[in-house]
Amino acid sequence: MKVFKFGGASVKNAEAVKNVGNIIAQFSSDKLLVVISAMGKSTNKLEELVDAFWSNNQVLKQSIISELKAFHFEIAESLIDDRKHHIFSDLEDLFLELECLVEKKYNEVTYDEMYDGIVCYGELLSTKIVSDYLHSINIKSKWVDARNFIQTDNNFREASVKWEETFETINRILKPFIDRSIVITQGFIGRDDKNNTTTLGREGSDYSAAIFAYCLDAQDVTIWKDVAGVMNADPKRFDDAIKLDTINYNQAIELAYYGASVIHPKTIQPLKSKNISLYVNSFLNTNDKGTTVNNESGSLHNECYIIKEQQTLISISTRNFSFIAEDNLSNIFEIFAKHKVRINVMQNSAISFSACCDSKENKINDLISELSHDFNVTKNENCVLLTIYNSKDEYQLPQPYLSKNILLKQILGHTIQVVLE
Repeated sequence: MKVFKFGGASVKNAEAVKNVGNIIAQFSSDKLLVVISAMGKSTNKLEELVDAFWSNNQVLKQSIISELKAFHFEIAESLIDDRKHHIFSDLEDLFLELECLVEKKYNEVTYDEMYDGIVCYGELLSTKIVSDYLHSINIKSKWVDARNFIQTDNNFREASVKWEETFETINRILKPFIDRSIVITQGFIGRDDKNNTTTLGREGSDYSAAIFAYCLDAQDVTIWKDVAGVMNADPKRFDDAIKLDTINYNQAIELAYYGASVIHPKTIQPLKSKNISLYVNSFLNTNDKGTTVNNESGSLHNECYIIKEQQTLISISTRNFSFIAEDNLSNIFEIFAKHKVRINVMQNSAISFSACCDSKENKINDLISELSHDFNVTKNENCVLLTIYNSKDEYQLPQPYLSKNILLKQILGHTIQVVLE
């Protein structure tokens, strides 16, 4: 059997959904599970709704919901002519649920818990539309709620999969469905033991596809993107970027870990453990050969450039002239973990510790506030983290970054990371 994953760009409008339908139609005789993300930029809009809920901005909440509703209904109306089709009542029901969710009063709820409860509607809406469209063009499919199968802990926004429970549920309940028809489900979302919605991390739909593939012993996974495959650099930034025809699992893991946006960092390990091939193909040019990720790929000969913008470099030193040793490092890492701030690159000397992180304003400010209780802390904002993976012995910064000031440089084997301002 096969697992497909379609991201937000592949279902951003009615024409895009029709293209997805054409791709799926080519595999309608196969056992196929299809994982679909939220449409277009819906997740960004739902994140705005989370902030509007948290600040109790009633006008903004209604405005965002109205905008989302108009966007999804316009796509549905362009795909299905019959205004009495159940897709429209399905969408109405989902939006009613969403409105009730953001109007309800809660005694105790965290921002992250509310985030997961709201943002999941992007995937629920998109999969309803795609599934009903497939039925309208006579492609038999079954819509299922991924939260009924992917079991997680309650670490909201970065939930960890409970593999044993997930494996058992998928094989007992979901597998018989796939034997009878194509299954359409959501990426990114799961559920904890108390039936609260959880998410697997931003852009986590790739990971969802890998979870389903692992549990179902799939033959392969195909991620359909708006790029030719895995590139050695972002073609929007580097004119000479080239496609990597093949890479092995370890190379893919490292590229994703350093921030290559084509593959979610957690995707590869489940596939590697069962030797499930991963294909990254273009949904715009379906006849073109994309990138193959498996154990058979050989050495990587190209340098790869990975850019992460909106970075903050945090610099920490002790107040009592003690070294940055085990006791201080333990305290620092504990505070980073408490505030769920991921370190993209770090470096320490005897008297200082530096960490480059994504600039999530509230988290960074709260983190620095707590660190400042025991340490001297400074920050550099609006930085860029450049990673050169598989670097040659002599390296030079790419042309657009030559004039920037290097705040931190780290070399590990053939990987170079620099923080620039």
